[in-house]
Parts: sequence; C-alpha cells; structure tokens
Amino acid sequence: MLTALAIRNIVLIEALDLSFCEGLGVLTGETGAGKSILLDALGLALGARAETGLVRSGEDQASVVASFEFDRLPAPIRALLNEAEVDVEPGEPLLIKRRMKADGGSKAFINDQPVGAALLRELAPHLVELHGQHDDRGLVNPRGHRALVDRYAGADMAALAEAWTAWRSAVDALARAKGAIAQAAEDRDLLLAHLAELTTLEPQSGEEEQLAGARATMQKGERLTDDLTELAKLWAGSDSALAGLRSAARRLDRIAGEHPLLAEALAALDRAVIETSEAETSLERAADALAHDPAALDRIELRLFELRAAARKHHCQVDDLPQRMRAMRDALDGIEHGEAELAALEAAVAAGAEAYHAKAEALSAKRRTAAVKLDAAVAQELAPLKLDAAQFRTSVEPLGEEQWGPGGTDKVEFLISTNPGAPFGPLNKIASGGELSRFILALKVALAEQGGAATVIFDEIDRGVGGAVASAIGERLARLASGGQLLAVTHSPQVAARGQQHYVIAKSSEGTVTRTSVHLLDDAGRQEEIARMLSGAEVTPEARAQADRLLERV
Repeated sequence: MLTALAIRNIVLIEALDLSFCEGLGVLTGETGAGKSILLDALGLALGARAETGLVRSGEDQASVVASFEFDRLPAPIRALLNEAEVDVEPGEPLLIKRRMKADGGSKAFINDQPVGAALLRELAPHLVELHGQHDDRGLVNPRGHRALVDRYAGADMAALAEAWTAWRSAVDALARAKGAIAQAAEDRDLLLAHLAELTTLEPQSGEEEQLAGARATMQKGERLTDDLTELAKLWAGSDSALAGLRSAARRLDRIAGEHPLLAEALAALDRAVIETSEAETSLERAADALAHDPAALDRIELRLFELRAAARKHHCQVDDLPQRMRAMRDALDGIEHGEAELAALEAAVAAGAEAYHAKAEALSAKRRTAAVKLDAAVAQELAPLKLDAAQFRTSVEPLGEEQWGPGGTDKVEFLISTNPGAPFGPLNKIASGGELSRFILALKVALAEQGGAATVIFDEIDRGVGGAVASAIGERLARLASGGQLLAVTHSPQVAARGQQHYVIAKSSEGTVTRTSVHLLDDAGRQEEIARMLSGAEVTPEARAQADRLLERV
C-alpha cells in the first residue's frame, strides 16, 4: 500500500508531501491543474524514463520518494528484492527514491541502497496497477490474461511448472545421451586404434620424470668419462699412489716402536690409507653410476620421444596418458551399454510427458470452467456501466506444441463485442476509450478477490459518463477499495463522493511563477469541492445541497 509521496521540483510542483490511507482516495481539480504531473511523478519512482523536461524550470534536479507499507506487499516483491540483495527489515517501510538532474541522468535508491531503474520497473506491476483510457498494460495486455484466469480459477501452477521442468529435463537428458552415444559410435574405430597404440605403449604415471633423470645421468657420465678413467689410473697397479702409501705403512710399522714420533707418523699414515681407500671406493661407485651405455641412452631417448609424441597427439601431459586410456575404455563401454541407458531415459521421457499432459489437461478444463464463471460475473457488471449492448468472452484455445510451457497448453485472451451481432475482438482494439475504462472496471470487480498490485489507480475512468453510470462506477470503485487501496482521478461528483480521502489539485500563479499544489480536504472542503464539480465556476446553494445529498448517500 502506498503510504506517502514526496515530490520536489517536478514540472509545476515545487514541494509536495502527501500521505495516503487504505480504502478509496479520490483526486479532483480543474482540467489542467496538474493531475497528470502527480501520476508522472509516481511513474518516475516506479522506473519510468527520466525525461529532463520533468525537472522544474530553473532547478538543478528533481526527486520523488514513494513510501509503501512493506509488510502488506505481495510476495513477488520480496523475491525480487532478495534476488537484487536489497534488505528491508520487517516493520520498516519500502522507500523508493528517484533523483534526476536537469542536464540528464538519474539515480534510484531503495531504502538508501543504490539500485538500477530496471529493478524499479520489475517491482512496479506489483506495487501500483494503473488503469487509464489509453493504457495498454495490466488487464488490457493479453500476455497477462492467462495468469489472471489462473488466479481466478485457483489453479495450482507450481505443480504444473514442476511437471514441465521434470519432463523437459528428461527430454534434455535423453538428447544428451543420444548425442554422446552417436558421437562415440562415430569415433569407435578411432577410439579402438588410439587405445591399441596406448596399450602397446603402456605409459606409466611418473615415467617421464624417471626416464629424464636417467638420461641426464648418462649424459653426465659421457662428459666425465675421460676424467674418471684418468683418476682410476692413479689407484691402479703396484706403482700407484695408494700402493706406495700401503708399502710405506708396512715399513713404518716395523720401526714405529722405536720412538713415539714414529708411532704418530704411522697413525697418520694409516689414516691416509683409509681415506684414500674410501676415495677409491667412491670413485669406483661413481664410475658405475655414471657409466655411459650408448645403447641404453638410445633406448631412453626413444621411449621419451614416443611418450611425448603420444601426449601431443592426445593434447595432454605424459602423466595424463593412463587416464586417457581409462577414458577411452569408458567411452567404448558406454557404447556397449548405451542401449540399456537409452531405454531407461526414453521411459522417463514418456512418464514425464504423461504427467505433464495430465496436469495440463486438468488445468485446461479448470480454465474453461473459470472462463464461463468469469464471463457471467463480468456480464452482471456491464449493464450498470452502460455497456448493456456489449458482450465479454474469455477465450481459451489450445496452443501449438512448440508453445507449451510451465504455464500450460492454452492461450487465454479477453475478447469483447460492443454491439449485437458484431464479431468478438481483443479488448484493447475493439473498445473506445470510455468503454475500455468501464470494461476494465467490470473486470476488476469480477476479479477483485484474486489479488493484484498493492495499489490500484484509475485515471479518469468516468470520462464521458454521468448520472446513474457515474454512481455505478463510484459504487464499484468503493467496493474494489474495500480491504485495499484504490486511488481514482475523477471529474465525477458521484465518484468523488465515494472517497474516504479526498485530495484537490489546484494550480496557482504569482507573476511568472506557476505552481501546482495538492491538499487533503476536510468534510467542509469536500462539500465545497463536490458542489463546484456539480455547478461549475459559481458554487450555488443548490449545488451545496446536492453535494450534501451525495455525501449522505454513500
């Protein structure tokens, strides 16, 4: 429900703060006083295009703040806000602010959190439902007719949508499986050839690193062969350094007891022999480790070449080749077992289609029943609204299978015939401006219990009618406003008298400055305004008496 509207520097409105209550609120005033400006300002807060011409002349910027009672707003609004990550605490109002500059550009905020104007446009249909003579949205737009009939019928749309999703998921799964099997079958010979090559190659995880290490060691040995050979000669034969050290140690051992220094010399010589022997052993082991075997190196080089060529061929690393082999075997197994899987998936598709069709057919029957009921309800409203020669029909026709979806298999559209014998046609193409507004009102009354936007606005729905028809319009607007909020811009005193809140819109001039103002009227003010609407420029005692009778009657 709209609770407040604050407008700054919009066209002729300099500063305006309005508060609203539930029930029927009416807005009246002389033609040209600025009622459309008020609606334009509200439209700006609801995401309408920010036209620079809306900024009051001489001002740098304009703004509109619309406040709604959040706890009573429809559920889709909460879903949209959650998706946009906009937080509104329970008990707080929903504050929508739109600010625009005179040189272009605008910014939007919800509870002081910056948002895009696109989000405001998504929220708008759930916040405010605007009906005017030239409005091509809401009840007039055929795209929304099916949802209105479904709500009127009390249809379980979630169950149908779930059945549709399950069916289409099964269809998609079957298509993917068929595609995979067809592709695998096409590649069967290639898979077999590749698998045979890899099986012969027998790649092992970590093999490349091991072979590369062995090759590097052999290549080092090839470089060090001459040095290792020369070093080995130093230890070989009876005239080698080690043989000389051992001979000296034996001779010294015979005389070491003759003097302590000789014993020390023998101990040092023994250590030298031991260290030299250890060096000889290490050199022999190094020579073995770095042994250069040209044939073995060639085998390693060839193995590395084959492994790396296979990895390039299969667009992977050498260590991934074993996994590629397993994937090839799985693909071949999938071809073998694919028929059994396809049978199960085809059964799931058939079951999903049957479940969807059953729910869609039940929904179609429910729609047709609701259509008959709705047609009768609308027909009851047409005569009092001076549309007794017109007929209303809810068309429920089957869609082509390519147009089926979570909303079912039917096309639903509201059709009218304005004269006896005239063909039925779309609501927005057959009715004239005044007729269209009254048809919308009749529909709203018939659909009143099926919910809709938090606030409903009728813009001059009573244009061109008076007397009993205007009274009938006022009575129906009051009925629609019961338990909710409805605002009506009106020129009819019969409609204005029904209002629980009455606002008068006036335009005044001071020199070259023109301003539009809006005031909430008290009881005396209401009597005077309705009398003005009855009598014109000069308010007569008779007009005031008639105004009193209208106010007493409601």
